[in-house]
Amino acid sequence: MRSNETYPLLGKFLNYLQFERRYSQHTLISYETDLEQFFNFLMAQFDAPDVQAISSAMIRSWLADLKSKDLSAKSINRKISALKSFFKYQVKTGALQKTPMTVIVSPKTNKRLPSFVEEKHIGLLLNDVEFSDDWSGKTQKLALQVFYATGMRLSELIGLKENQVDEANLHIKVLGKGNKERIIPVPIELVQAIKNYLREKKEQITATCGNVFVTEKGAPLKPRYVYAFVKQKLSAVTTVQKKSPHVLRHSFATHLMNNGADLNAVKELLGHSSLAATQVYTHNSIEKLKEVFKKAHPKA
Repeated sequence: MRSNETYPLLGKFLNYLQFERRYSQHTLISYETDLEQFFNFLMAQFDAPDVQAISSAMIRSWLADLKSKDLSAKSINRKISALKSFFKYQVKTGALQKTPMTVIVSPKTNKRLPSFVEEKHIGLLLNDVEFSDDWSGKTQKLALQVFYATGMRLSELIGLKENQVDEANLHIKVLGKGNKERIIPVPIELVQAIKNYLREKKEQITATCGNVFVTEKGAPLKPRYVYAFVKQKLSAVTTVQKKSPHVLRHSFATHLMNNGADLNAVKELLGHSSLAATQVYTHNSIEKLKEVFKKAHPKA
């Protein structure tokens, strides 16, 4: 029996995330996968206790099982976060009086500096890398320009609508995590490039959606497709290990910080809910300063 049949509150919670919180499809799948894994564990190990009977000891047993399978601390923390959200919602709706997550401690993770592409390599990517002259090539080139110029997340770029591009005011309205809207200023050259792309789309493509970026058949881009061409194009200009859309987001933020941007401004541009998430980019800036110091100071 499936866990969502034994635990109907799971389905209600996922509907809440989808229709009220408007989480992206990618995030919804992550929540569903993690929570189903937890409830399947309860069904197998504890004979499917009611939600009201789930204890912190049961949760710790699941986390210990995950750790025994060499799951990373980062992955375990993601699952803990999903559980916290689930039980918090149950308290909110009155299904539970209190959450069993209050005594659950998240494992410490090693903070890694975000990978980013150097500015000179971004220049090569946007100016020297060749793209095919067909619709796919034009879509890929513009998508890479938008990723780097705005710091958008993959889901934000795929879901970007034509009416979110404000040509007159030179900005793009982005609908981010938790349905939060933010405004990102963009250079006139990029706005013109988007305008030209949309004009050609109207002339050549029969689109069934209002998305800016579409395939030659007029459908929204798929995440796997975007990952593939970003990796391919980045491989032509850089040797960084990670070559994904998120690396371009990291590059956007790191280059802003390296060139003196205010931390709070970068936070707003990225759509972070807390300054702590943005502060990681200051470490890259410090490393850049150390590099400049070593090269320029006679006593370094």
